[in-house]
Amino acid sequence: MSLVRNQALQTALNRVPISVLPPSVKVSDYYNINVFNDNAMKSYLSKSAYKAVSNAIIKGEKIDRAVAEEVAAGMKSWAINRGATHYTHWFQPLTGATAEKHDAFFEPTEDGRSMEIFSGNALVQQEPDASSFPNGGIRNTFEARGYTAWDPSSPAFIMEGNNGKTLCIPTIFVSYTGEALDYKAPLLKALHAVEKAVVSVCSNYFDKNVTKAYASLGIEQEYFLVDEALFYARPDLMLTGRTLLGQSPEKGQQLEDHYFGSIPPRVHDFMVDLETESYKLGIPLKTRHNEVAPSQFECAPNFEEANLAIDHNQLLMDLMEKVGKKHGFKVLLHEKPFSGINGSGKHNNWSLITNTGVNLLAPTKNPETNLQFLTFFVNVIKGVFDNADLLRASIASAGNDHRLGANEAPPAIMSIFIGSQMTHILESLLGGKTAAKSKKALSIDVIKIPEILLDNTDRNRTSPFAFTGNKFEFRAVGSSANCANANIVLNTVMASQLNKFQADVNALVKKGRKQEKAILEVLKTYYNASKSILFEGNGYGDEWVKEAEKRGLSNVKTTPEALNAYVSQKSKDLFVKNNIFNAVELDARYEIMQEIYVKKIDIEAKILAQLATSHIIPSAIEYQGKLASNVASLKAAGLSKSLYDVQVNSITEIAKHVKVISDSVTKLINESDKAHHIEDTHKKAISMCHKVKPLFDTIRKSSDALEFMIEDDLWKLPKYRELLFVK
Repeated sequence: MSLVRNQALQTALNRVPISVLPPSVKVSDYYNINVFNDNAMKSYLSKSAYKAVSNAIIKGEKIDRAVAEEVAAGMKSWAINRGATHYTHWFQPLTGATAEKHDAFFEPTEDGRSMEIFSGNALVQQEPDASSFPNGGIRNTFEARGYTAWDPSSPAFIMEGNNGKTLCIPTIFVSYTGEALDYKAPLLKALHAVEKAVVSVCSNYFDKNVTKAYASLGIEQEYFLVDEALFYARPDLMLTGRTLLGQSPEKGQQLEDHYFGSIPPRVHDFMVDLETESYKLGIPLKTRHNEVAPSQFECAPNFEEANLAIDHNQLLMDLMEKVGKKHGFKVLLHEKPFSGINGSGKHNNWSLITNTGVNLLAPTKNPETNLQFLTFFVNVIKGVFDNADLLRASIASAGNDHRLGANEAPPAIMSIFIGSQMTHILESLLGGKTAAKSKKALSIDVIKIPEILLDNTDRNRTSPFAFTGNKFEFRAVGSSANCANANIVLNTVMASQLNKFQADVNALVKKGRKQEKAILEVLKTYYNASKSILFEGNGYGDEWVKEAEKRGLSNVKTTPEALNAYVSQKSKDLFVKNNIFNAVELDARYEIMQEIYVKKIDIEAKILAQLATSHIIPSAIEYQGKLASNVASLKAAGLSKSLYDVQVNSITEIAKHVKVISDSVTKLINESDKAHHIEDTHKKAISMCHKVKPLFDTIRKSSDALEFMIEDDLWKLPKYRELLFVK
């Protein structure tokens, strides 16, 4: 066995679980302890300052600069009492990761001493260098200025390091000229837009007591754990997050014995540690379990307001990396780190909640409130149908391309699963001919709307967008993604759809329709126009691909093509009309997403070429040499050729694979160079996707065949069986 692989394996096998002792047996004793939450604000702020922050959170009111000074002083006192020495504006640039620049609280004084200072200006606004963050042409590289601005709706928190603590203040990030350069700014706009639309529909048609609403979100996070030593012995894993080569082990997930099985002790310790650190930061992790693939796991929190849920998920991914290192693990968040077994998603469980405590996507026993439920339910279907390509674009990435459409993941075709009961109810109430041609539809009374059970549907894990009884689960989001991207689109789509619904209902009311009948007539029109997107069967099957094509549903399999939906006139109208993006911001994001795709494929191409040249081919030639020496010795001994045909055939087979790999690597480098000479970013992405990326499979196929043939001791890279089954 190669020295590096052997050392990595020995290190992994000799790992000892690290005992973890939470601060208390009761989570409630330390939950939110590192968060400047409502209780902390009450303790450290005056009543007037507390009220100002509360109004900013609840009503969206601006905080006066004078009040900001008082809030900053209280926040500083709280943070220093918790051991913080530095502060930072914590933001989410378009890199997909979070960003931070730490400043010390201390300031030197004229008498040679120092004091801890944190001003209102430092709280409200900062100027991090923006020159190296993705901007999509909004600004010149040499223009360094950008602004971060405090988001009071997401509480400040303290991040603990091994040798210090830092106060982190969630912020938006904008350019010098005001365009959004992050995920949070447009997310907040989208959440405001959907709230406004929801309140308008509810208060005008169903309940005048509804004055506030919010999008609720629960994010299920799937991930893999591999030993850190084995991880660093795989350059492809280390630099791309996935294995570009590797023969599938004889045992994978076919026995289904890992799913919900007993959690390995070392993994359990990691999970306990992760949960402990998460609880300190107010991340309400509720569930932990083994997932389907070997070494794959999942954690899931309670539902939260969407903005906070997304902040918490970004924090969670950061915590996973830090806690994993402590336990000798690397956390893999790539959507498809291993070929031949399940990839990882990040299921977004989304619903709409009013200030009266009503989940608008939860049916009830009351027919009148079920009309409200059906209104929002059908509008979700219509919104997804009308904007399916944009929703597909919102989850597009180089990593997710490997997962979407694979055996375990939702296909690239956007469809909705609602279950047999809901299908029957909608068909009974709204199906058939359009409302304009059906007099029967106008005779439906509200009282005839049936009771709808809460658990009215089984789950369909093959659906990218599934109704699960009281929410919709957007299952197609990738495990490494910032969920803001999908939620910006989803909530904007819903806001626009509800506004259209209200306009359509009001138009019928003006013509003399009673309100309830007008609502049903519009819902019927929507349902019949969009029900082709409803699918109850197996989304993994080839039959669905054929059926979807008949229905006119898109099947956009690759990211460069999928992203085009962002810059269609339809999408531009949607975003601009709802004040989410202006045209410049939208074009910039499209450019950035295409550019990120190009860079990721380019990195993978370079790593693959290097591995093939310096790891795979040398191992093959060395083994080929051993076989050749064996053949020569047998021939010299005068043995019949038939007795060493196996060795000769192996030598020939190895030579063929080496040639395929060598020729493909040369072609890979040439095609990559050609792509880099293309100026248009989209065309460059297309070239990377269709000219460069297909060569990955050719190289992999021959490499994996060699891995099967070559003597185990000569193979330099840790194998799948080691990566996946060494616990």
